Amino acid sequence: MRKLAACWIGWRVFTHFLWGVVQGGLLFPWLSKPQRERRIQHWGRTMLERLGIELKVVGAPAPVGPMLLVSNHISWVDILALHAVCPCRFVAKADVERWPLVGTVVTGGGTIYVKRESRRDAMRVVHRMAEALKDGDILAVFPEGTTGDGSSVLPFHSGLLQAAISADAPVQPVAVQIVDGKSGRPSRAASYMGDESLAGSIWRALCARDLCAVVTFGRPQVAAGRDRRAWARDLRSEIAAMRQDPSHPLPSRERAG
Repeated sequence: MRKLAACWIGWRVFTHFLWGVVQGGLLFPWLSKPQRERRIQHWGRTMLERLGIELKVVGAPAPVGPMLLVSNHISWVDILALHAVCPCRFVAKADVERWPLVGTVVTGGGTIYVKRESRRDAMRVVHRMAEALKDGDILAVFPEGTTGDGSSVLPFHSGLLQAAISADAPVQPVAVQIVDGKSGRPSRAASYMGDESLAGSIWRALCARDLCAVVTFGRPQVAAGRDRRAWARDLRSEIAAMRQDPSHPLPSRERAG
């Protein structure tokens, strides 16, 4: 019965995903920036709702830019959750642009692509990010460079933080956790790391019950004289503390959709 229910949920998720493809590939080029942002946020909230993943938010996300969101990375759920709560553009590896259908959705969301193996391309992306921040955008990066298992925060790569320094823009630390909604314990149901496939990760999430994405927003901060490496170390420490600090107020319950 659970697998049958998962298949029905999966069909509803797939049809909503296809609507994202249509919007990203055909509709978004004709819309204004605010119109695209509203549609992306609604699409992300609806996708979480169809997946049965509850969204809890702690703290206040940046309502407007310029702002660089710096977050730990566990799963594709992180991207949906951040899209659901604030109008941000992501920086992603260039390979994603070539993924069938997924690339259309991601590109439609305004993603900036980077070839991680190329130092020259990284410099190009930092310059493009700085220009976007100066234009008032909210950008989001995962400086771990890969997904983790959620038990800890991996070391941060500092390169993309140079964009915030160059644009004199603030950075907001973000801590993401995927937990069992009843027990509050970390869940691996939606993990996507190592040899795990995206399809397998999505299937496990469809079969799971009571999944909850908890997104904690810290206070925005400026470089204050720190170089990108020192700032990256401080941000990693702060995000790790935000994930573990029991003194945080109870999250405001916010059902996606």
